[in-house]
Amino acid sequence: MRSFSTLQIALGASFAVHAVLLTVRFIDPEGFNRVFQDTPLEVILVNARSNEKPEKAMAIAQASMAGGGEAAKGRATSPLPPSAFTELGDAAEEAQRKIDAMQDQQMVMLAQVRRMLAAMPPPDPQQDKKNPESVAREDRRRQLVKLLAEIERRINEENARPKKRYISPATREAEYAIYYDGLRRRIEDRGTQNFPELAGQKLYGELTMIVTVNFDGKVLDTEVVESSGNLTLDRRAQAIARAAGPFGKFNDAMRRKADQIVVVSRFRFTRDETLETKLTNR
Repeated sequence: MRSFSTLQIALGASFAVHAVLLTVRFIDPEGFNRVFQDTPLEVILVNARSNEKPEKAMAIAQASMAGGGEAAKGRATSPLPPSAFTELGDAAEEAQRKIDAMQDQQMVMLAQVRRMLAAMPPPDPQQDKKNPESVAREDRRRQLVKLLAEIERRINEENARPKKRYISPATREAEYAIYYDGLRRRIEDRGTQNFPELAGQKLYGELTMIVTVNFDGKVLDTEVVESSGNLTLDRRAQAIARAAGPFGKFNDAMRRKADQIVVVSRFRFTRDETLETKLTNR
């Protein structure tokens, strides 16, 4: 430092300060915020990549991926498949009441259309077909006949389908409660006597299952809608429910309301090596 004069040292310091200042970039902070406000992309992780880049990015990820999946537009909002539960419990009971009301309305409409057709004069082939009044009357007749055929078709389709009744905590009818109690006891006894095990080890856990029973007491279907996390236990629980049947024929009161009942139950295989079942809405 002694070999440099005071002027040289001052010039060097000035040069260093100006060099640092020239590397600093000044921008409008509000404009910088707009960059993020105008492109609100969600940050996600993807488990695949593709060489093709998307035309319009919908999220920020660690790798490029040009779409795919089953979503018609955009990305799926959930990584899980559609749940098997749609409307059970109180919702199912309310839906059933709406269906019954619609069927009553259909029957009323059917009777009204038939009365309107019966009140119309029969077609007269001798009348002038170019008469506006005759043409309007025949158009009206054709419309009523078409409407009558459509209503009858819908009623026949609905009558051809089996009537289902969901048994849940919301169900209060005595006939269903008595039938379910016998069904529950049969399944619990079967599960306790044949407690599931694998390679000599007892299997414990909980799962939710839908059991569909026909009017003759036979088990038509079993579906695990909330797994225990153990596939072997889920399958053994389904086998227990099927083997517990048949549960007996529906009585007259039940038969008038339903061809099948759908029971949604929570199966619990306890450490006491017993099976406990409980009605649930989910």
